[in-house]
Amino acid sequence: MAAVGPPGPKVPDCVTKVALTISCENLLDMDAFSKSDPLCVLFMNSSGPHWCEIGRTEKIKNCLHPKFSKTFVIDYYFEMVQKMRFELHDIDGETSNLQDADFLGELECTLGQVVSSRKLTRPLVMKDKRPAGKGTITICAEERTDNRVVDFEVAGRKLDKKDFFGKSDPFLEFYKQTETGWQLAHRTEVVKNTLNPTWRPFRIPLQSLCGGDVEKSIKVDCFDYNSNGTHDFIGCFETTLCQIQQGSQSYAAEFECINSKKKQKKKGYKNSGIIVVRKCKTVKEYTFLDYIMGGCQINFTIAIDFTGSNGNPSTPQSLHYINPQGYNEYLAAIWAVGNVIQDYDSDKMFPAFGFGAMLPPSWKVSHEFPINFNPSDPFCAGIEGVVQAYQQCLPQVKLYGPTNFSPIVNHVAQFGRQAMQQETASQYFVLLIITDGVITDMDETRSAIVNASRLPMSIIIVGVGGADFSAMEFLDGDDGNLRSAAGEVAMRDIVQFVPFRQFQNCPQEMLAQSVLAEIPGQVTSFFNTMSLKPPHSDTPLPDPSASAPPQ
Repeated sequence: MAAVGPPGPKVPDCVTKVALTISCENLLDMDAFSKSDPLCVLFMNSSGPHWCEIGRTEKIKNCLHPKFSKTFVIDYYFEMVQKMRFELHDIDGETSNLQDADFLGELECTLGQVVSSRKLTRPLVMKDKRPAGKGTITICAEERTDNRVVDFEVAGRKLDKKDFFGKSDPFLEFYKQTETGWQLAHRTEVVKNTLNPTWRPFRIPLQSLCGGDVEKSIKVDCFDYNSNGTHDFIGCFETTLCQIQQGSQSYAAEFECINSKKKQKKKGYKNSGIIVVRKCKTVKEYTFLDYIMGGCQINFTIAIDFTGSNGNPSTPQSLHYINPQGYNEYLAAIWAVGNVIQDYDSDKMFPAFGFGAMLPPSWKVSHEFPINFNPSDPFCAGIEGVVQAYQQCLPQVKLYGPTNFSPIVNHVAQFGRQAMQQETASQYFVLLIITDGVITDMDETRSAIVNASRLPMSIIIVGVGGADFSAMEFLDGDDGNLRSAAGEVAMRDIVQFVPFRQFQNCPQEMLAQSVLAEIPGQVTSFFNTMSLKPPHSDTPLPDPSASAPPQ
């Protein structure tokens, strides 16, 4: 049995999660004809010199004072020093490759420092520790123990016209009142060229919206979006969750959008439009453990790249070359991810496929072949069985090409469709693709991923070797903009891409933690959105009273 290395220290069970909200002031302006387009990346380090990327916020265009709506939810361990590094980058164009971005500054601190402060503001520094201009970063922390969420359906009526050649492009920002001021909880999408917008239904965690207190003030700001980042203020109002829910129970809760400057200047001013809350319902979501403990199985499928760009497996230069210690990057990725995820699959039988190789005896290229060469039973017994089948497969095939992903994505998706017919959250599918190069069938792969985003399925892509993986990062649609070639938008982000060489000198647990970080959230968000309960749960999703005390 091949080994990656000695096992690392056992991570204790997490009993507390902490949500981190990020905002910045006075960032460096790196763009000649506009402002920087900042994005924040969080790295963590619990041992040794190696840092692992945990996640990224959304990118905010043309803004030197960003308030990011995406939060980082971190497992908090009192007994561990959890080092964090927040990096700000100016992201131009569609790529999310940090190597092509301008560096705006960073902050290193520990999670303990942030938790003990609740709100930590520090200056940003460059890599050589010089000040990053006057830039600062503020990190707010809150314990995330309440799994209640609020479902909203919101529209606007007769909003102010702000555009000279059009109407307005309105969006909303919801703010929670805290001891240190207003904190952004949610930002809607922009609805183009209308004074009567209807925003897509959305959901905000109760803790993020009002700290679990339905009587605490909520502020809602309405803006007209401008691509240069100087959004025009339309108006705002303050209310409470209790008031919204009382109003929406009859038909809809309506709130006047007030622009105080316009009110002072204009005689007879009434309002700048009406915000209509058609639905405001508090529900309690099932958690990841609710689903796992309720009988949901995580089905793990492995797909391995056998294209010619990997090199001749018999030579040490090849990515498929297995050294005398039984190691290569493909095996390392299989062990790291498989050892974690196999605990969630009761029979521990894993289908494993290859793609891009010529197979005997006909020597035709296949983009979806079982590596045990048994089409009727592609399952391998445990991760050890996958490794053994991989080692036996290598000398029997000829590495060729091209690098097509869509066949294996569609193969796993068909099982996701079958699982949906059961009408319970009994099955979830995780596809691990290990590859060394650029996708050849990008349009087909995008369409396959968009279709799979509506199924109980996640895709993990581990890039081995030193190729340009910017196309893979495009598929990792954290900004929610992944579309098929025909323009169809993905329902949710289901792809997580990680370059292996970022972790090659780390304990294998760190690769697994980064690769699998988004899976629990993807599982729970899908099943809760589809109103699917765990198979062994006899009760529907509860709908607690809005006035119920915080849990």
